[in-house]
Amino acid sequence: MKFGMRKPSLKKSIKARTTGKIKRSVKKAVVPGYGKKGMGWVKNPKKAAYNKVYNKTSFSIMDLLK
Repeated sequence: MKFGMRKPSLKKSIKARTTGKIKRSVKKAVVPGYGKKGMGWVKNPKKAAYNKVYNKTSFSIMDLLK
């Protein structure tokens, strides 16, 4: 588990910003429950619990600049 500042990744940052609206809208039409709040807990509770703790205990460099 990571505590403290996360190491920035330019490749992942660009990927996250360019995965587009069209891809999300297609998935929302095809996959029931996609994009709904709390679906992570239904699909994979172990991963959802890990992500909740990870996001509360770590921060990015962008959080420091805000």
